[in-house]
Amino acid sequence: QVQLVESGGGLVQAGGSLRLSCAASGRTVSMAWFRQAPGKEREFVAVHEWSGGITYYTYYADSVTGRFTISRDNGKNTVYLQMDSLKPEDTAVYYCAAGGNIGYNSYYTPRSYDYWGQGTQVTVSS
Repeated sequence: QVQLVESGGGLVQAGGSLRLSCAASGRTVSMAWFRQAPGKEREFVAVHEWSGGITYYTYYADSVTGRFTISRDNGKNTVYLQMDSLKPEDTAVYYCAAGGNIGYNSYYTPRSYDYWGQGTQVTVSS
């Protein structure tokens, strides 16, 4: 069982930046961020998956491409989400997720991941 602990959420004005962190208690192949706004379904934000050796790939939701960056410190079993140029529509609870080899066709699906964090609130004011 892998435990995930998120941190870094908060309140920020539109155009500002936040950096989320998620520390895992063990090593995983894939680590991702999802978010859920009130009354909406949980949606994919970004994923980082090791594909062998030091090679990895990352994917982003269209809504955050160019503004958010996912990165990973494998030595610390930690994934980060740098969020820049934040918009009010980015307001949501952000969840960290982790799992094994997920692959291109399934990374955006919450059920593809085995472990979830408790979530951290991000609020962007206009």
